[in-house]
Amino acid sequence: MRIIISSCLILFIVLGCADDSKERAKKTKIIPSAVFMPIEKPAFNVDSAYVYIVEQVGFGPRVPGTNAHLKAVEYFEKQFLKWNWQTTVQLGKSTTFNGKKIAIKNVIARLDTNNKNRVLLMAHWDSRPFADRDETRKTEAIDGANDGASGVGVLMEIARVISSSDIQPKVGIDIILFDAEDYGQPSGMMADQTGETWCLGSQYWAKNLSDNYVRPKYGILLDMVGAKEAVFPKEGVSMQYNPQLVNKVWYLANKLGYGKYFIQEEAKGGITDDHVYVNRIANIPSIDIIHYDPYQGDFGSFHHRHSDDIDVIDKSTLEAVGKVVLETIYREK
Repeated sequence: MRIIISSCLILFIVLGCADDSKERAKKTKIIPSAVFMPIEKPAFNVDSAYVYIVEQVGFGPRVPGTNAHLKAVEYFEKQFLKWNWQTTVQLGKSTTFNGKKIAIKNVIARLDTNNKNRVLLMAHWDSRPFADRDETRKTEAIDGANDGASGVGVLMEIARVISSSDIQPKVGIDIILFDAEDYGQPSGMMADQTGETWCLGSQYWAKNLSDNYVRPKYGILLDMVGAKEAVFPKEGVSMQYNPQLVNKVWYLANKLGYGKYFIQEEAKGGITDDHVYVNRIANIPSIDIIHYDPYQGDFGSFHHRHSDDIDVIDKSTLEAVGKVVLETIYREK
C-alpha cells in the first residue's frame, strides 16, 4: 500500500460498481446535525487494544509463509472463538508481483449471524515483507505495528467488548482480517500502475463470495490507525462510493471530541487499499479510515520502514478510532 490512484482510475472504479451498491450507499443513515443525544454502548478499553498490538508484533513480521504468520492466524482464531464469534479462516492462493505463489488466510468472524441487517468491519493483519522505503535492511520484513497490527488491535477490542457486554448492537457484524494486503510491488518499480499487486487477500475474498452471503449495508476499513498525532482525511475512493457514511463517521468523531484526528480535508485522488475491492468486486459500499497527511502527501515517516514498530503506537489515537467505530455501530438500527 498505498498508491494514490488517479481520478481516471477512480472514475473507472465507480462506473464499474453495480447499481445496487449505489442504492445501498444512498440508504446509509445520517444523524441530523442539529441533535446529538448520547447512547448506551460498551466502553472501549484502549489498554486492551494496545496489548493485542503488542502480541501481534511479538510474533515477528507476519509475512505469508513464515512461522510468525502461522502463529498469528492461530492466535486470531482462538481469540474470536473465545469471544463466541462464529469464526472461520478462509484459505486461498495468490501470486505476488514477483511471481511467488503464496497461501492466503483471511480470518472471518461473525456476530448475530441470523440478523440480515449487517455491517462489515475490516483491517489487514499481514506485514510488509521488505522495508522498501528505508535506507538500510531494505530486503528485510518490518514489524508493521501501525501498518497492519493497529487496525486489527482495535477490531479485536471491539469484538471483545461487544461479546462481554449486556448492551448489544441492533445489527449483525462481520469482521474480516485480510491477509496479503501489503505484498505489493516495491516503490520505484514500474511494472504495475493499477494497484492490483496489493490487497491480495481482499481481492480473493471479494471474488469468492458464496451465493448465499448476506452483504452488509456498508463496510469500514481501518488501516494505520495507531500512530501519534495521526490524521484521517476523507479518503477519495470512500467519498466516491459512500460519502454519506464518511460524513456520518466524521460527524460523530467531531461530536465525540476527536476532530483533530478525523480532519475535514479530503485526500485527493484515492488510496489503493482493501476497501477498493470490497467496493468494486463485492459491491459493499465501504470507506477507509487511514492515516494519511494530505498536506505532506505521505503516510508517516515510519511507513514501510523498520521504524514502524511498537514505539510508533499511541493509545490516544487508538482510543479515538475505537470509540468512533463503536459509536457508529451502536447508532445503527
